[in-house]
Amino acid sequence: MIAGRPAPELIARINAEHLLTTPLVPADLLFVFGTRDGVSERIDAAYRLWRDGYCRRLIVSGGMTPGADRTECDIIKGGIVARGVPADVILEEHRATNTGENVIFSLPLIARHVGLDNVRSVICLGNLWTARRYPMTLHRHWPAPTKMLVTVNHYATPDELWHTDPELCARVLGEWHKIEPYKARGFIADWP
Repeated sequence: MIAGRPAPELIARINAEHLLTTPLVPADLLFVFGTRDGVSERIDAAYRLWRDGYCRRLIVSGGMTPGADRTECDIIKGGIVARGVPADVILEEHRATNTGENVIFSLPLIARHVGLDNVRSVICLGNLWTARRYPMTLHRHWPAPTKMLVTVNHYATPDELWHTDPELCARVLGEWHKIEPYKARGFIADWP
């Protein structure tokens, strides 16, 4: 590690194993994970994916955060609808306070309104630094559908230079170090 930066070998490993990109094809569902950071970027990405035909159904999951008067779901769904996505194609989950709850609380809603067996593919939409933990969490609880990943980054630093921004670097490293303990505790599963 040089002056607070990870070693080049670790940067390369994180780029290859954690900050993944997946080819995109139209999916049966877009799973929008809630956030307090980069909300407008998340809304824009969800809208673009819907507009460009990558999904026809969405679920937005996210509960209250300290100091907020609206759930993450309410804020994000409102923004997506304001961009032009019809409200009736978006399922809402308002209780989740973490990634595991996003999935656990959303699955019954998907089952009831869409049918789990009717979803063969899912695009996970979340923050760059959390990256593969979204599909790994989804895969732990719902292994059947194919999972794709789209991430957004609200930092001025380009994705490939994440290690040069102290705050973004700390977030990426924090998430990287959660992967093995979360796997050991059964919170997430290996995702192809």
